Amino acid sequence: MGKKINKKVINVIKIVFPLLIGVYLTWHFYNAMDTSTRAIFFKAIREANYFWIFLSMFLGFLSHLIRAYRWKFMLEPIGYRPKFWHRYHAMMVGYLVNLLVPRAGEITRPALLYQTDKIPFSKSFGTIIAERVFDLFMLVIIFLATLFLSFEELVEIKNIIVSGAPEGGSEGADWIFQLLISLFIGGVLLFAVLWVKLDKFRKKVTDFVKDMLNGVFSIFKSKNPFLFIFSTIMVWVLYILFFGICFKAFEQTENFPINGILIGFIAGTFGLMFTNGGIGAYPYLVGIVVIFFIGSDFDNPLAAEGVGKALGMIIWLSQTVMMIVLGLLSLVLLPRNYKKEKDEKMAENQK
Repeated sequence: MGKKINKKVINVIKIVFPLLIGVYLTWHFYNAMDTSTRAIFFKAIREANYFWIFLSMFLGFLSHLIRAYRWKFMLEPIGYRPKFWHRYHAMMVGYLVNLLVPRAGEITRPALLYQTDKIPFSKSFGTIIAERVFDLFMLVIIFLATLFLSFEELVEIKNIIVSGAPEGGSEGADWIFQLLISLFIGGVLLFAVLWVKLDKFRKKVTDFVKDMLNGVFSIFKSKNPFLFIFSTIMVWVLYILFFGICFKAFEQTENFPINGILIGFIAGTFGLMFTNGGIGAYPYLVGIVVIFFIGSDFDNPLAAEGVGKALGMIIWLSQTVMMIVLGLLSLVLLPRNYKKEKDEKMAENQK
């Protein structure tokens, strides 16, 4: 009984804690602006060229289609060939769930694929773990490239984020970052203690790593490993494109430097890790990067803050709205598709 209660408490903390951070950062994001900065913020949002925002959303949608296509290369080596739209709908519903409960979407995806194609949960879940490994590899490559191009800027922006003081802003949220670092260190220490003390824990971790490695290397058993790698590269190229093209929406950022876009992309990606769907954290971090690069173009630093935060908010909001709409559509379409196919098979059997 006590273990069940502890599990429930831990699950609630996993959901509520990132959400509280996001709510706080959203409050801080808005509260840090004075009246004149808020006026610039809303003016920038009203006057943005939304052609580029809609184009960004289209590119984001295209990246999801390629992701769903890529998934087949992970499933084929283990003997399964679910339909494209089954993979796509399962993936989009998973993304929708991730907005509510961090990382729960990774469990939802294989569960839905089992519903539509009877693929065992453990097998399809293994492909998702492998998929994340390849995505992490791509993110590391992008980070290293950004580090090579803009080491000094990255260090300066990191200092601004840690101090919680964006250009022209007020007192920040460095306690959040200190708390996150403390939690990370505490998690590492807890893992080390469990690894040393509990044989069962050590075996579970070892088995998990083995399954993950099997999933990763299974792609090379595919008939088209190079097509999988090409799809992976295309997904991440589209991620950077749909992020960077939004800078064209504002006159002040239409000639934004490539290295600044890469830094903003990395900052936004970390924001997605901190809170549910990046709420609060994503526009906050991207805004800091934009302010850093365009601050010298304005006589009034508050104007740079208003524009930077407006761009960060538009990028996050446009992709989040798209994810919600597509996720809800998939939530409706996936069960219907399955029911229709089930009815058709029953009709054929009755003939």
